[in-house]
Amino acid sequence: MIKEIMKKRLFDINSDRIGPDCPFTHWKLYFKSSMKKLCKQKFKFFADTAEFRAGAYAVTCSKIYIGENVTIRPNTMIFADPRGEEEGSVIIEDNVMIGSGTHIYVANHRYRSSDKSILEQGHYYPRSVYLKNGCWIGANVIILPGITIGNNAVVGAGSIVTKNVPDGVVVAGSPAKLIKSIK
Repeated sequence: MIKEIMKKRLFDINSDRIGPDCPFTHWKLYFKSSMKKLCKQKFKFFADTAEFRAGAYAVTCSKIYIGENVTIRPNTMIFADPRGEEEGSVIIEDNVMIGSGTHIYVANHRYRSSDKSILEQGHYYPRSVYLKNGCWIGANVIILPGITIGNNAVVGAGSIVTKNVPDGVVVAGSPAKLIKSIK
């Protein structure tokens, strides 16, 4: 048991991830000073005014960029991909609002063959996700690989974003569709 605990501790400290499944580092997210220190160590970029709250997950932190005035709220899951140099990154620019429970993915499972289980087919090559300055992502939104959410755009709560969202519009639904332009 002690060996397992020590192995888990080393994994949590050295892994390229943050989340409740990493209890030896997760506790640091409850305190602002230790949260900042941990996030600046783990993420590709973590702005001084950013926050990563307890209960949120990030996988492949070294390919996630979090800009100024961004808060990653509980139950949010950000999945970057370790393959490749830049592709498979998640870039969250400044002043982006993200609701709790948002999921961001840069890769998806392959499912081309009906002769093999999906589990055996691997993943598609990753495509980066960009959340541009000032956009607002409502709670429980799912953003799929390769998506860009434009400057000052709004994605309604519970939406599934399957296509790029232009600057200054509101989209919502499953899949997300244009609702209106912001004047």
